[in-house]
Amino acid sequence: MMQAMKLFQSLRKLEEELEEAASMGSHETRKVLRNIGWVSAGITVLALSVVVGRELRQRYKFSHRTPYDAFAHAGDQVNDECGVGV
Repeated sequence: MMQAMKLFQSLRKLEEELEEAASMGSHETRKVLRNIGWVSAGITVLALSVVVGRELRQRYKFSHRTPYDAFAHAGDQVNDECGVGV
């Protein structure tokens, strides 16, 4: 009978130690997953801001065009001579 009680006590201690270890492991796992979540959210915000910034810049450049932008090289004098020249 005494041996059975000692066995149950040791089993209870083992169970408590396992629960404590599992709770510490789950706490560490939560920390890691939380940090991974924050990093992925930050990268998502960064990617969205780059895309939105590029789109806004393209719209700004498009709305500030001049009539001469369509004919950038219309009046240029092209020198067809090949060589160094004197």
